[in-house]
Amino acid sequence: MLVVDDHPLLREGIAAVLQGQADMQLVGEAANGIDAIAQFRALRPDVTLMDLQMPGMGGIEAIAALRREFPDARIAVLTTYRGDAQALRAIKAGAAGYLLKSMLRRELADTVRSLHAGRRVIPADIAMAMAEHVTDETLSLREIDVLRLAGGGNSNREIGQALGIAEDTVKAHMKNVLAKLHARDRTHAVTIALRRGILDA
Repeated sequence: MLVVDDHPLLREGIAAVLQGQADMQLVGEAANGIDAIAQFRALRPDVTLMDLQMPGMGGIEAIAALRREFPDARIAVLTTYRGDAQALRAIKAGAAGYLLKSMLRRELADTVRSLHAGRRVIPADIAMAMAEHVTDETLSLREIDVLRLAGGGNSNREIGQALGIAEDTVKAHMKNVLAKLHARDRTHAVTIALRRGILDA
């Protein structure tokens, strides 16, 4: 197994859990996506656990790069985020599993065995959230930019200046965002987007 996370303590914790498993061996560690790709090429692990939020190259970008080069790579996301949008992005990038860091001690070994056997592993609550939003219209990149700036406390005029678009265009984007997220107002929209992983915390 290869573990990719920018927190050394978490990597140590995973190593400790794996020590008790006779059928598993930690062969490498990496602290970001670029390291992960180099380690994967050198070690060819059976299963890779990949954090999403890392400096430099993040997990989703690294998963996509690895799966392009190694289509059979078995990669599970390792994250603190329960958001369905983030899970969907990871799975579209090629992740075969999604493991919350809070579940590590209880579920790590079984998750790794399932991945190694060729199965997908997605926690039930995340799978349900993904199913719940599967027919929702997704936000465009521009709408996400508008929402991110709104979340930073910027007015429509300030958002327009930052993005080089007219204030009326900002209003139109925000109207679309509220409709797509079923939000009452921009604060509610930002809260929903953070919870679902559309915006990073």
